Amino acid sequence: MSRNAPLYLDYNATAPVRPEARAAALAAIDLGANASSVHGPGRRARAIIETARETVAGLVRVQPERVVFTSGGTEGNALAILGAARAGLFRSLHVFVLEHDSVLRTAADVAARTKIEFGHIGTSPSGAIDLAELEKTLRGAPKPALVSVMAANNETGVVQPLDSVRAICTNAGALLHVDAVQIAGRLAFEAGAFDFVTLSAHKLGGLQGAGALVLGAGLEVAPLWGGGAQERRRRPGTEAVPAIAAFGAAARAAAAEIGRAEEHGAWRDALEARLADAYSDLHVFGREAPRLPQTSCLGVPGCAAETQVIALDLEGIAVSAGAACSSGKVAPSHVVSAMGYSEAAARSAIRVSFGWATQEAELDRFAEIWTRLLARSRNVQRERFAAGV
Repeated sequence: MSRNAPLYLDYNATAPVRPEARAAALAAIDLGANASSVHGPGRRARAIIETARETVAGLVRVQPERVVFTSGGTEGNALAILGAARAGLFRSLHVFVLEHDSVLRTAADVAARTKIEFGHIGTSPSGAIDLAELEKTLRGAPKPALVSVMAANNETGVVQPLDSVRAICTNAGALLHVDAVQIAGRLAFEAGAFDFVTLSAHKLGGLQGAGALVLGAGLEVAPLWGGGAQERRRRPGTEAVPAIAAFGAAARAAAAEIGRAEEHGAWRDALEARLADAYSDLHVFGREAPRLPQTSCLGVPGCAAETQVIALDLEGIAVSAGAACSSGKVAPSHVVSAMGYSEAAARSAIRVSFGWATQEAELDRFAEIWTRLLARSRNVQRERFAAGV
């Protein structure tokens, strides 16, 4: 590995496409058939989709017929919340405050267009959902209720106490939607324990443009738009066979690598320890809670996230400031802010995330360059202060 080679550490935004996924997509492209056609090529395209469905279902340990293919996590979240609302499955909606924008905005839109009661459930300083608040809220909320809680945060990697959340929801007769986009393929996860589960292919090393909603037994949602009978009329439209084929291949490869979680967690911990040794005022957001093994959300007060991202990019290193969907915004991370940190701390937060193609030496290279860049930035700040600038 060349010391000057580009270094990609933004897997929580999009993982690099796996070779297996690329090969599966190209084979489907070469087939070039519509899976709804009854001729031979059409039947082969249908077989590709159903094979992928079985593989994705196997990754999260559910029956294949419960997997509805979508265009990605955002659509999956919308189908879970808006589709369930249109099906009349709930009268109140309760969303964890640290959710992805695709959940927060869909929930707010549903509330604005209906008489459904809507509110947010708070967080602890560690980034975990406030279970006492959830229990109290559901006790007084109109029933039935729908609760939406992510399995793992996209910015901090904090893994939510889903067993406890599920128990509270079960006792209150509430449905539970889990955005599992970040956890699937990184830690063992069983979707069958929940009512709605969202997945995304490109976080696993598949192609952008494919995802899934896993439905609980006996549950149905109304489609988001009219059209054909694809996906058992749950998601009309000609299926993106190449993207779905790649999704299945990526899911199979990711399932085989879940055992690397401990190794990746050790790499993450070593990286954070090295950076903390260099800067005693380093924040590792969410460190007090269980986290994804390959995610670090880091910040040093006084060093803006945008500045860090740009400086690292000039060195050939790709990281994110907060969520990828918020790239270019100058606002502080809503996740870090909601956890109770100062605006200065929230404005300093960057996310380092790695995965299937990462080598341990690459994290060493990141640490070396990041500490050098930060030292240079602080020297400039001291010089300006001394000069009265």
